[in-house]
Parts: sequence; C-alpha cells; structure tokens
Amino acid sequence: MMCELILIRPSKVYEEQVMSYKEEMLQNGDSFAGCAGLEDVNSFDEWLDFERRLKKRYGAGYVPSEVFLAVRKNDNFVVGIIDYRHPLSDFLKSFGGNIGYSIRPSERRKGYASQMLKLILPICRDFGENKVLLTCDKENTASKRIITKNGGVLENEAADTAGLNKSGIIQRYWISL
Repeated sequence: MMCELILIRPSKVYEEQVMSYKEEMLQNGDSFAGCAGLEDVNSFDEWLDFERRLKKRYGAGYVPSEVFLAVRKNDNFVVGIIDYRHPLSDFLKSFGGNIGYSIRPSERRKGYASQMLKLILPICRDFGENKVLLTCDKENTASKRIITKNGGVLENEAADTAGLNKSGIIQRYWISL
C-alpha cells in the first residue's frame, strides 16, 4: 500500500536524510534530475543556497526553481525531490521542462513519483501557469506512465543534442492545469 506524501520546502530538519539520499543515488549510479544540483555539493547548507549556486552553474540560462522534498506522512521520511522551474528558458523548453523529480532508489516502484507530480501541479497553477512541460527519455516507460497518468499529452519527440539521456530522443509532454 502506498503511503501519503506531502511536499515540504527543504529545511535543516531534513539535512541527514537529504545527504543520505545523495549517497543512495550515487551508489545506485543514478541521474540527479530534479534534485537542484544535489550531486554538485558537499554539504546540505551548500545545497540549500539554490539561487546563488545554480545561477553560477547555469549563467544566462538560469531560471528560478521551487524545490520540494516529498516526505512520507506516516514516518516523516524523504522519498523524493521535485523541483518546478519557471519560466522556461530555451534550454528547458527543448530538453528539461518545467518539472524535474527523482525518487530515492530504495523507495521506487511504490507510486511516489506520480503522487509527487500530482501534488506539485496546484503549486505551478498558483505561480500563474496554465500548462507545464515535462520531458523524458523515449525509453523511460516509467516516466512516460507517470506523466500521462497526470494528464500529460505528448507534443513531439526531439533529438537529445544535449546528451542528457540514453536513447538520444526526448519526449516532450504538456500538462494543462
């Protein structure tokens, strides 16, 4: 049975869990999509400084993002990280989309990603969006299922000239809010 999640802004309360999340992702050889650059930091405090750090990393391509931890209500455990990026830069329009997310490897295949996406859509609406873009690797059937379950409609497929995924093809989906 899937447990209920809530989205919470990162705070010191979750420092140990976020850093163990990073370790689990590294040990599993995972992509850090949707983790707001967690792979690039050595400390939780460094990670929390999203704007300064990500502006430096992305330069003119930087856009603000709203970062949330997906926390399981019954035990206050961080199972995922999701970020909502707005507005769309040219790069995000082509490759990354408005929303990126990841699930802790030990918590996958429990329906959490779909629940996280569902929870962030009203937040996007509150920021004035009427639709959001999500992208995934053409071969990532799990991600495709999560996006379509939440109302995603495939707009097109594009060559992954940025080298972000395995298949070389990015699928671009829009969710109307």
